[in-house]
Amino acid sequence: MDFVSTRIITDDIKRLVQFYEDIGLKATWYTEEFAELSTPVCTLAIGSKRTMDLFGAGAAVPKNNQSLILEFRVSDVDEVFSRLGTILDDVVQAPTTQPWGNRSLLFRDPDGNLVNLFTPVSPEAIRKYLN
Repeated sequence: MDFVSTRIITDDIKRLVQFYEDIGLKATWYTEEFAELSTPVCTLAIGSKRTMDLFGAGAAVPKNNQSLILEFRVSDVDEVFSRLGTILDDVVQAPTTQPWGNRSLLFRDPDGNLVNLFTPVSPEAIRKYLN
C-alpha cells in the first residue's frame, strides 16, 4: 500500500489553493473544483465541498478539523517565517526548536487547518530527514 495524498475539503477552493501557493507550493488544477499541490514526497489535494458531495454528502465538513497537522520540511524555517509574515493571520507558535530536534513554525491556514513548517536542526533530526 502507498500513501498518496491528503485532501482538504473547503468552501473556498480558490482562496485556499492560493494560500498554499503563497507559502511555496505549486498547484495543478484538474477542474475548477479540484487541485493538487505536489512535492517530491507527498501531495496535498484540495477539493471543493461539491466534490465531496459526489462521494457522500456531508461526509466531510469544511473548516471543521481539530486534529490533523499538515507538515512541510523547509530549508530555513526562520527565513520562511520572515517572508510569510504578512500572509499568516493565525500564528500558533513562532519558530521554536522542539525537543525532538526540529525548528518548527505552527500556524493555521484560512480554513483553520494547522500547518507546521519545520527545519531539522539537531544531528539526529538532520540524519532522519536529510539522509
